[in-house]
Amino acid sequence: MAGTSPAMTRSTSLENALASSGPTTDAIASRARGAISIRNVTKVYDPDGVNVLAVENCSVDIAPGEFCVVVGPSGCGKTTLLNAIAGFHDITAGEILLDGRSICTATHTAEPGADRMVVFQNGALFPWSTVLNNVAYGPIVQGKTRAREARRLAEGLLGELGLAEIGGRYPNELSSGMRRRAEIARALINDPDVLLLDEPFRAMDALTKGVAQEFLLRAYDRVRKTIFFITHDLEEALFLADRVLVMTTRPGRIKQVLNVDFERPRSFRVRASKRYLELKGEVFEAVREEAIKAFEAGERELA
Repeated sequence: MAGTSPAMTRSTSLENALASSGPTTDAIASRARGAISIRNVTKVYDPDGVNVLAVENCSVDIAPGEFCVVVGPSGCGKTTLLNAIAGFHDITAGEILLDGRSICTATHTAEPGADRMVVFQNGALFPWSTVLNNVAYGPIVQGKTRAREARRLAEGLLGELGLAEIGGRYPNELSSGMRRRAEIARALINDPDVLLLDEPFRAMDALTKGVAQEFLLRAYDRVRKTIFFITHDLEEALFLADRVLVMTTRPGRIKQVLNVDFERPRSFRVRASKRYLELKGEVFEAVREEAIKAFEAGERELA
């Protein structure tokens, strides 16, 4: 009898996690995947022949399964770091490691892969395909599972995340919030080590954004993944994160780290707590100071 392949093991681990009522501490510890180490990273862009120092000597460690949110003024390097982790570009100096494996240096960048899934602001669902087939696409194209098995897993994932009713619909039939939720499901079915989210709820109205945020928290509680999430929305950062990293204006460095100690699972009610208001004031002051510096310097967002 043939042995179990790594791809089958990863699919099974996701399926088992979804089947449970939620991740246990032992289950999360046993996965121990998704540790990110950003070590003395510097990135210089050279648009039109003029060097732009986007990030300088930036260091931070993110634990497996941590929900880490990065905030800061436009142009501070948030997206630069996300793109380097994803494998979209190199860095000028320093190193980024994933579970101890070097994935980005000045001389080597690991190709984007299913271990680091990205959800973008503008979405990337195939408009000609149903939501179910969009979600099932990753495991099929990567050769992890056959089409029938991938669709079965996609159906289970959509059901567990409260999206079963939209599986047969097309992206243009969905609201922006529903499309973004489907994109998160499509990322999760690949059982990534890290989920990278680049302001996924930026264009939504406040009510839709709140629903989408609660959906993301529900998904996170079910299949605890390392999440690297960037946003300009400070309230969103506090509602979602285990830690909030505040970056300086360009060149970007980690200015302050705020530990968000609300218990999980969370509900919208934490927004009315005294501790939430305290943290909101603290992060607002830290970001406001950097935003003023960026405004005075006439900074614009390059990456």
